[in-house]
Amino acid sequence: NHDLVLDKWFAAISSADLTETLMRIENLLSHPKFKFNQPNKVRALIGSFCFANHRQFHQKNGEGYAFLADMVLKLDRGNPQLAARLVAPFTKFSRYDETRKTLMHKWLLRLSKEKLSKDVSEIVTKTLAVV
Repeated sequence: NHDLVLDKWFAAISSADLTETLMRIENLLSHPKFKFNQPNKVRALIGSFCFANHRQFHQKNGEGYAFLADMVLKLDRGNPQLAARLVAPFTKFSRYDETRKTLMHKWLLRLSKEKLSKDVSEIVTKTLAVV
């Protein structure tokens, strides 16, 4: 019943270097205390995975990238500033090997074809221009 403790718990699960971490996160999206309209919950659950769990987020199968793109699209409707912040891991694609670069590029292209807020669109467009 304590929001700060719950946020820490979401972040701990998202940061775990376990092969089932993404599945756990997807299950927690339907947790009664998780709400997409609460930025702290989103940052704790989704942000921790994408920014702090490099091994699981950057799996060569691209599931982490697909998850992030889906979450950005969902969040962009209600909180474009938070969605723009979450798209940041895609902007660093040049640091990775060709497999990961290609996958990140694929998901950036997918995002670019959607009706995005100005905040997210600007980041996606600028990142694709570098490619």
